[in-house]
Amino acid sequence: MTSPRKSGRQPLADRMYEVLLGQFTDGRWTAGEPVNIGALSRELDVSQTPLREALARLEHTGLVRREALKGYRVAPLLTEFELVKLMDARLVLEPALAFEAARRTTPEFLDEVLKSVDDLARAATSPDTAAFSAYWTIDERFHLLIAAQADNPFLEKAYRSLGGQVQRFRFFAKLGSAGGAPGLAAEEHRVVYDALVAGEADQAATAMRRHIENAKQRVLEDRRTVEAADVPAHR
Repeated sequence: MTSPRKSGRQPLADRMYEVLLGQFTDGRWTAGEPVNIGALSRELDVSQTPLREALARLEHTGLVRREALKGYRVAPLLTEFELVKLMDARLVLEPALAFEAARRTTPEFLDEVLKSVDDLARAATSPDTAAFSAYWTIDERFHLLIAAQADNPFLEKAYRSLGGQVQRFRFFAKLGSAGGAPGLAAEEHRVVYDALVAGEADQAATAMRRHIENAKQRVLEDRRTVEAADVPAHR
């Protein structure tokens, strides 16, 4: 008896999901922009069905929104209130993940974290705009490595559920003149790595907390700078 042939639709939808997610990471999309499925279908040479499936998955991340009778639109920038609450949620989760990861380090894990730290430092100082786009992918890899190493599926799932909202946060960070101060973030990642190498769980948690607090402060400063620049000067 032959096994039923698998449908090619789901793998293609998965691939389109990765393609679209990569476009977000590369800065292809801007906040609030409508998603033209027909144009995407022609550009990527696929039918609209797998694209709609991929967009439905992206909707769950918070990166896109579906509007009745209008289709999909890229999510708007986070408000200042949302930015604060998102970073507060990360402050609850990520120090705990770093604490647990520091108690369970392996040579392979530390090698992967070090690679992400070094890659981030190079991307942060590169004048190449493509390298700066890659910066966000590397930054995400660092945090996901630690979340996975914590060996707590509930904490990891809670962190991963923030993924799309963190991408929305990164949309804004690209708008600020400081761009989220990538050089400072790279240095903070190295401090977390050093604590992981030492197996100091409390230090790892503290270093991660400082990193998230600093990132929160930097992006809020960037936001206020951009908003101030948009307000016409009064004579």
